Amino acid sequence: MVVVVALVVVVVLAVLAGVHWYVWRRLVRDVTRPGSPWRRVGAAALVVLPLLSVGALASGRSGAPFWLQKVLAWPGYLWLALLLYLVLALVVGEVVRPLLRRLVERRAAAPGPGPAAEPEPEPVAVAAVTAQPAPEAPAASGPGPHEPGERTAPAAPSRRLFVSRVVGGAAAAAAVGTVGYGTYGVLRGPRVKRVTVPLAKLPRAAHGYRIAVVSDIHLGPILGRAHTRRIVDTINATNPDLVAVVGDLVDGSVADLGPAAEPLAGLRARHGSYFVTGNHEYFSGADAWVEEVRELGLRPLRNDRVETAYFDLAGVDDVAGESEGRGPDFGRALGDRDRTRTAVLLAHQPVVIHDAVRHGVDLQLSGHTHGGQLFPGNLIADLANPTLAGLERYGDTQLYVSRGAGAWGPPVRVGAPSDITVVQLASFQA
Repeated sequence: MVVVVALVVVVVLAVLAGVHWYVWRRLVRDVTRPGSPWRRVGAAALVVLPLLSVGALASGRSGAPFWLQKVLAWPGYLWLALLLYLVLALVVGEVVRPLLRRLVERRAAAPGPGPAAEPEPEPVAVAAVTAQPAPEAPAASGPGPHEPGERTAPAAPSRRLFVSRVVGGAAAAAAVGTVGYGTYGVLRGPRVKRVTVPLAKLPRAAHGYRIAVVSDIHLGPILGRAHTRRIVDTINATNPDLVAVVGDLVDGSVADLGPAAEPLAGLRARHGSYFVTGNHEYFSGADAWVEEVRELGLRPLRNDRVETAYFDLAGVDDVAGESEGRGPDFGRALGDRDRTRTAVLLAHQPVVIHDAVRHGVDLQLSGHTHGGQLFPGNLIADLANPTLAGLERYGDTQLYVSRGAGAWGPPVRVGAPSDITVVQLASFQA
């Protein structure tokens, strides 16, 4: 196992080194002249930025002081997102580059207009010139063709350099614009999404029942108390009957992030707020966080269920808890219940949907995927999960997957906007 991990680390580092070399070549070497201060600055940045990224990734898992995590997080994580879109834009630029070079060469080869006829000198000027004594011939040891104070025009950049600058500049602008907009989308807070889910066994009295589903808040060195407050205010504005927090609340310890989570005490719902663990809770001290959210007024469902007036609400621990002997236990959460009643299951990862089907669950509410978070990450996330985002049916069970309200790693979302979903239940008897 140690050998496998070591090989994976070596491969990842080799890929990162190759990617950074490619970015240096296209954005530094190809667009600057040898000896230019800009070339030295660019080379230094492509050494420092990846070190900050490695530091940001390692500091959280290594238990580094929280102030250091915050210092490293912003530049380190943002560089990872920027690097992704720089590489994508530069790869597209490889297609454009030869076309642009041909266009430039064609324009340079095109015949220009003939030389304009010089105007005939004024007679007075001619007389003045001829009246002047002939200048003495310069000595052989005199200055060169230019006078001492005279400046020469800088040489125009070559066509190759011009094309490299155009392509590199366009790639950098596209990457910065994409990451900037994606960061703004995370920091402004999630938007409310509304989904109606018809359930065959739901009683008529529960028609229109609203569950506010929020997942993947990811409080950490970047997203803190203000982020939690925005989420709580957004949820309360929907006036829900019940709030379901379906995992990945935090990326850090209670000692570091307890104050950031405090606004959760302000959640308001007629029938209470509930919480299940996600995989990141098991990186952050799951038992401590379960007790913390309990003190904040949320009820944890750890392989447990509650019989509400209209349906059974169950929750299971995340599959990441299996390493600690606290994985999902569907028998404990859903066994011996009355199957004529509707069952709603809170489970962080969509991959447990097949267990939910076997245990007669009518609706499973999940998160975890982030909807891919950063395009083209959605292509990979879609392969790893039965449902990437939204509502789908598996037999008699429906699965709804939220894109989440925060972000892991880079505080950036591209093609996968954050959301808080109000799931409105509909009865067939209404």
